[in-house]
Amino acid sequence: MPYDPRMNYDSSRKLTDGDVMDLKPEGWWGDAGKLYRDFAFPNFMAGMRFAMQVAEQAEARGHHPDIHVHYHYVRVNFFTYDAGGVTQQDIDAARAVNELAQGEA
Repeated sequence: MPYDPRMNYDSSRKLTDGDVMDLKPEGWWGDAGKLYRDFAFPNFMAGMRFAMQVAEQAEARGHHPDIHVHYHYVRVNFFTYDAGGVTQQDIDAARAVNELAQGEA
């Protein structure tokens, strides 16, 4: 593999920022090497139910996001720690979370 001057860049796993912007699913953002999205809910319990669905899906996939529950929204962050950034696995998992969210609408 040729030398890459970008620190901690693993071309076989970690996506570039440009790749993340091109591949990210609708509604998702890339910032500081993470992929995230806020999902709005009418109340706290609706957000908690969604967060549990995301957690169950993540457990089944074997790829776990950071989930932050706020009163009227849930933020889901994907980041592959051992790759040092966003990978295709994160993109695929974000698409799956979007499918869950569409089922909530």
